[in-house]
Amino acid sequence: MPVAPIILRPIGRVGSTLVDPAEAPKQASEGAPEAWLVFDDAVAGGLIDLRAGDRIVVLTWLDRARRDVLSVHPRDDLTAPRKGVFSTRSADRPNPIGIHSTEIVAVDGLRVLVRELEAVDGTPIVDIKPALD
Repeated sequence: MPVAPIILRPIGRVGSTLVDPAEAPKQASEGAPEAWLVFDDAVAGGLIDLRAGDRIVVLTWLDRARRDVLSVHPRDDLTAPRKGVFSTRSADRPNPIGIHSTEIVAVDGLRVLVRELEAVDGTPIVDIKPALD
């Protein structure tokens, strides 16, 4: 049975001091800065219940990642054996979806300030969801 194409439309962009993916932390806990999630007007109604202190999961489209990579040296360590991308958190993969667990610091209209986000400036936001315990 043919599969219909999947269409994702960004709902916003990350605003961050991180600009170079090569210099960004691999994980949020490795020194990632606070960042703004800047949403489009079209999704304003979906933001009405977000509050400082809420834990959320941000899904991003890692638009600068390579999509033709199926194996990597974990953490770019060339001494580590190659692994398939589906057993790693590598950005390079067929569908470069980023997943980031974080906490809301502040909400300012269409902007949401979050703690420790390792996504670089301009990264498209695909969705956000409440984090589950």
